[in-house]
Amino acid sequence: MERPKTQYAKSGDLHIAYQTLGQGPSDIVFLFPYLTHVEAGWEIPELAHFYEELTRLGRVVLFDAAGSGMSDPAPGLIRTLDSWTNDVVAVMDAVGIARATILCTDSAGGKAMLFAATYPERVSNLILINTSAKVLRADGYPEGLPVEGRKRFLDWYLPQWAKGTLLRFYSKSTNFSEDDIERHARLERHVASPGAVRQNLNLLLDMDVREALPLIQAPTLVVHRRDNRAFPVAQGRYLATHIPNAKYVELPGDAHAIWWGDVKGMLDEISEFLTGVRQVPVTNRTLATILFSDIVGSTEQAAKLGDQRWRELLDRHDKCLEEAVGRFQGRLVKKTGDGGLATFQGPTRAIEAARAIRDGTRALGLEVRVGVHTGECELRGEDVGGIAVHIASRITALASGGELLVSRTVKDLVIGSGTAFEDRGMHTLKGVPDQWHLYIVTQ
Repeated sequence: MERPKTQYAKSGDLHIAYQTLGQGPSDIVFLFPYLTHVEAGWEIPELAHFYEELTRLGRVVLFDAAGSGMSDPAPGLIRTLDSWTNDVVAVMDAVGIARATILCTDSAGGKAMLFAATYPERVSNLILINTSAKVLRADGYPEGLPVEGRKRFLDWYLPQWAKGTLLRFYSKSTNFSEDDIERHARLERHVASPGAVRQNLNLLLDMDVREALPLIQAPTLVVHRRDNRAFPVAQGRYLATHIPNAKYVELPGDAHAIWWGDVKGMLDEISEFLTGVRQVPVTNRTLATILFSDIVGSTEQAAKLGDQRWRELLDRHDKCLEEAVGRFQGRLVKKTGDGGLATFQGPTRAIEAARAIRDGTRALGLEVRVGVHTGECELRGEDVGGIAVHIASRITALASGGELLVSRTVKDLVIGSGTAFEDRGMHTLKGVPDQWHLYIVTQ
């Protein structure tokens, strides 16, 4: 999706960088951990996809709290939890939001829960994912991590920062590529220096918002991955037990970052909680008629004519191809150098376009072969893919010069159109299962 513009809200004397994406009917304020960067985050494709899916549920607001990312540095760097809540108020006011769903993950959980308890009139729903009210163990809180491990944890964690390697530790079951690791390393370098991370980790380890939990009035969804290594699952269960009427969902997996692992399962739970129904996936597949054209003997003709004359002839061929596809309301997906790939909403139009391409290029002294098939295609931006495209390509390769070769699917769909066919028999298409019955268009 198109990246939103970064704007600024005022939280006291500090400027808070924020972005809005999508449109109503509701508003979702997405609280990240303490250290973020609203623009650099878009460099992670999986995170950008998560944003895009959230916009199907409402307008989404992202922001960098003061002292982080593109917002003003915070005095003394470390800020109290209540000062973080002031940033949320400032951004909501700047956008013009009276009430919103507050969605958070990781170390943002503390400020989200405190905000919900402090400003109940501004929170319509609260969604807590892979987070905690308190990290370290205390009296009456065996769910916490051992206090004596604090220094050992910091000494281990900080050397990993800005390398991207924490991603693998906190999502061991995910097969990350080296590009994934490097992208996350760049994001970490944009976000904060190791010194800033140390101070913010200490704030996280000191966090304790357990007293706020009974005061949360908003409908609350707690989602936790069962094998989470950053916040043990017992901490998620504690939240659900101590927040009034909270709904608890435990998902399989160990991916701590919510844009990795079973993202669909996570989004389904969020959608059902907010709307009462699970998300219906936006399909990227459609039924289309695929046409491939290919100049016969192009290499030999190029050698015979020379580069300049061949280029001029190809330009005239391309113009003929564009005109024929456009005349019959198709879409020219791409030119292939000596041919083209086009899609049509129906096979009759594709056959008419194929005739026009054959006749037009023949007038130029060229012979083309054309293959046509109708099937389910995968939309990839401006391109198309899927098995139907491969089938059309293989059919084209079996055609002779001047032939329009189609699959039985196409023949059956144009019954009654007056198009005549000649049976070409059964064929095996390279890389495609089964035998395929093919036909030549004769008139």
